[in-house]
Amino acid sequence: MNIDQIAIVIILMITFGLFIYGRWRYDIVSVTALFILIIADKCLGDESSTLINNYNQIFLGFGHPAVITVAAVLIISRSLRNSGVVDFITRRIKPFTKIQTMHISSLSGVIALLSGFMNNVGALALMLPVTIKTAWENERSPRILLMPIAFASILGGMITMIGTPPNIIIANVRKEQLELIVSQAIADSTSLSANYLKLQNIGLVDFEPTAFGLFDFTPVGSVIAILGVLFIALIGWKLIPNDKDNKSNSRSIFSIDKYVTEIRIPENCSLIGENAGEVNNLTGDKITLIRKINKNEEIEYLDPNYILSEGDQFLIMADPTELKIAMDEYNFKLTKEMRFRIDSLKEDDTTFMEVVVTPESSLLGRTRNYFRNKTSNCLTLISVARNDNPITKRLGRVKFSIGDVLLIQGREEELKNNTKSLNLLPLENRDIDIGIFSKIGFSVLVFIGAILLSMFGVFPATISFIGAILIYIFSGILPVRDLYKSIDWPIIVLLGSMIPISDALQSTGTTAIVANLMVGLTSGLPTWLVLAIIMIITMSLSDIINNAATALIMAPISVGIAMSMGVSIDPFLMSVAVGASCAFLTPIGHQCNALILGPGGYKFGDYWRMGLPLEILIVIIGTPAIIYFWPL
Repeated sequence: MNIDQIAIVIILMITFGLFIYGRWRYDIVSVTALFILIIADKCLGDESSTLINNYNQIFLGFGHPAVITVAAVLIISRSLRNSGVVDFITRRIKPFTKIQTMHISSLSGVIALLSGFMNNVGALALMLPVTIKTAWENERSPRILLMPIAFASILGGMITMIGTPPNIIIANVRKEQLELIVSQAIADSTSLSANYLKLQNIGLVDFEPTAFGLFDFTPVGSVIAILGVLFIALIGWKLIPNDKDNKSNSRSIFSIDKYVTEIRIPENCSLIGENAGEVNNLTGDKITLIRKINKNEEIEYLDPNYILSEGDQFLIMADPTELKIAMDEYNFKLTKEMRFRIDSLKEDDTTFMEVVVTPESSLLGRTRNYFRNKTSNCLTLISVARNDNPITKRLGRVKFSIGDVLLIQGREEELKNNTKSLNLLPLENRDIDIGIFSKIGFSVLVFIGAILLSMFGVFPATISFIGAILIYIFSGILPVRDLYKSIDWPIIVLLGSMIPISDALQSTGTTAIVANLMVGLTSGLPTWLVLAIIMIITMSLSDIINNAATALIMAPISVGIAMSMGVSIDPFLMSVAVGASCAFLTPIGHQCNALILGPGGYKFGDYWRMGLPLEILIVIIGTPAIIYFWPL
């Protein structure tokens, strides 16, 4: 290996390490990796280095067709939501929720179908409250339903090119790789590329490289999605660990039973002079003092014999429905850090609400101060729970994560407006927006039109979808204010930053080295087994790092392996697409998995119980399906 190849390998190892470490969000990690790539290229010499061919093109990844298509799909998902299409569909499934197997089957089937034609994370976000509501109505634990629909949304995303970012990436990579192969063959008639074209009976004169089409993923994706959903509905849900503490006949099965919040003891508090250890009994188990907050605003151990006095501050654990009652009854207040005292909010329409932080929320990575500013101090953040457990530290120091459950208080109108603007999912008493039902038919026709234009090659998918977005805007279905809010910007930054790194793998020749190494290690093995190995490796990477990044890294390697073996690159790219999409073992591998972590009360180790058999099943059925529909 030369110095350039060693450099890109080190950069990739650093990037993987930071992805796995999880201290910083994946978009920050990817930008850091891009910056390191630029610095490395400078250090190795601008002209002699092969890491970056042209500095003027270093940020062209942000304008890559795959990146634009991902953004367009997210916006279209929001438009379909606004028009009421999704809610219209979900209301039709209620009659099929009486029997548990049918309940899981209907929800999983609907969300898989939706995920094929809109972003799968968006589909899950829309179906999450519906799932919870139908679980309550049928006296079932939502945790039995949430993981199945999350996995089904991932499976459904494989049905079409637009369902999931890996498919969009792989579709465009195919065209880029074929263009590169052709250019190398023209430059050197004895090259591996020239030999590949000869073996595939591809002539240079009339051959025009193309990307995968919108429905090229459908044959393989549909087989995997159908069999995967059947497995989930019939067997998989039984593998989910039971929550012994939850009772199926209670609406609290989904809500957090106890929250931690901060209080202070004013001069008129009836608890002054009482022992800290006796507060639980004195209040009829309404509140429990768990920690003391000292004068330096630090949390310290609370002696059960400590005598409460005026001005003391504590962390308490309380039932959300009983918290206000206890505050009125015993005259204690929220701390000044909480900004608002509950007893100052006496309007009739003041209420509590539990909400989930979604992947699209602007609260991600932010603190309570940001929440205050964005809500104009109209709402009070009472507590935060993570992984079904209250967070026992100062609220001001908590950085919000995907799946966090927030207990907030305010006027009903303010709650409704702010939860929508912050992309938070209410857990209780959610009124599903009926949308613009008069425009359901119109919005569907526009979407179908965009698909047909793409399918018949009139316009590329990216152009077709941008046209659909403009129609949605001018027709009033998509307000301009929602246009940029619909885009998952961290994903866009991730893709734009990782594309140059993926290009560096090829420009330095590292891809060929890795491919030849894998060919050597798999020498003598049948091609179908090599495909299965690539799928397994890609799956494993997707379980620990972002699936879009995995697709960008594994795609050129799989192409190199196919060329070295003298077989078509298409089945190998399909294998990467399937593997990158199927991240079921951890909550960090896919945003859909992360979204249900908090609401479902799942632990990190709960996912593999259903996820591992599902991944094994996908490898078993996906490999022959790829070979059948995409011959070698």
